[in-house]
Amino acid sequence: MQIAISIDDTDNMGSRGTGALASLLAEEIELRNWGTSRFVTRHQLLVHPDIPYTSHNSAMCFTAEIVPEHLQSIIDYAAGFLDRESATGSDPGLCVVPVDCLEQCADLIAFGRRAKEVVLSKEEAYELACRSGIHLSEHGGTGQGVIGALAGAGLRLSGNDGRLKGCLPVAVRNGRISVAELRVHGDVDEVRSIDGTELAGDEQVRLGDKVKTVLLEGKAVLLIEPLACAADGVAWQTCSKQRLKRY
Repeated sequence: MQIAISIDDTDNMGSRGTGALASLLAEEIELRNWGTSRFVTRHQLLVHPDIPYTSHNSAMCFTAEIVPEHLQSIIDYAAGFLDRESATGSDPGLCVVPVDCLEQCADLIAFGRRAKEVVLSKEEAYELACRSGIHLSEHGGTGQGVIGALAGAGLRLSGNDGRLKGCLPVAVRNGRISVAELRVHGDVDEVRSIDGTELAGDEQVRLGDKVKTVLLEGKAVLLIEPLACAADGVAWQTCSKQRLKRY
């Protein structure tokens, strides 16, 4: 069965980020032979004076294919992990969605999208989780992180929100690589131009300092854009982090 695990507000300014904890949880699922995890995505939520957050108010989520009988073990482990590893002063929340058991994801996705635009309450989060059969729990502080955790799961399941955690490790020659080589990278599902142009495999791409993929149609997509001044057979470049902020 497929599940989505989302966490929020586990850190403080001096601790490991929430993304680091999400990656450790994803790794532990595989180490314990509970299932196979996919990449971690970062989902930007509303920044507002009424919402406490550490730096950017973003939730972290990943999906996994698991053996159904391990679901409760995963929930128990993740809950204990957040109890132990969340930073002092944080307000951690955990959300575990049994995706295959949801009758429909529309309400969860809508909650995620609203969390990018308006201030939501814990009561709203718990009401949705309860009627949808979603695990939602607090692990310290005010537990306000349950709102972001539930929202992060909804945004991940929308398939069209968020950037993948970390930067893409790519071996290149002189800072350039072909589209064909990018397409076969293990952490890239697709390579697309920013305007959807389909590119030939022999097109050359200049890599920026931080190469990041985004979540589009449920896939890890590397977006590229035309160089202002093409030279030496290189007409394309990876998008800057600033350009990708809207994802």
